[in-house]
Formats: sequence, C-alpha cells, structure tokens
Amino acid sequence: MHFQLLIKAIKERREMLQVTQETLAELSGVGLRTLKQFESGKGNPTAETLQKLGNALGLELCFKIKEL
Repeated sequence: MHFQLLIKAIKERREMLQVTQETLAELSGVGLRTLKQFESGKGNPTAETLQKLGNALGLELCFKIKEL
C-alpha cells in the first residue's frame, strides 16, 4: 500500500496545528522515533499506526482495498 500520501497529510495537519512531533507521539501513543521515521519517508506504517496519528490530529482516514 502507498501510505506516503497519508503520512504527508498527517505531517501537514500536525504543522498546521503547530503540534510538535514529541506532542503528537504522546497524544497518539506512537513512538517518537517511529513518527520521525515516517515523516522522513522511511519505514512502513501499519494502518493502525496511521489511524492513531490521524485520531490524535482530528483527521478521519479512509483506507480503500483494491482487488487486483
């Protein structure tokens, strides 16, 4: 799955709300190191992790599974 667009949206929302990575990590329960890796384009977040981040920022994330 391509999570890069979701990560970009999460990062933009975090910055718009002026929330630090440290604060988002605390609010979401996602590790700071993990969050930093995602925002820098590294790592492969799970849907659960993306949902935690989105919830902490007041975002509704939708996942679509496409049959090949």
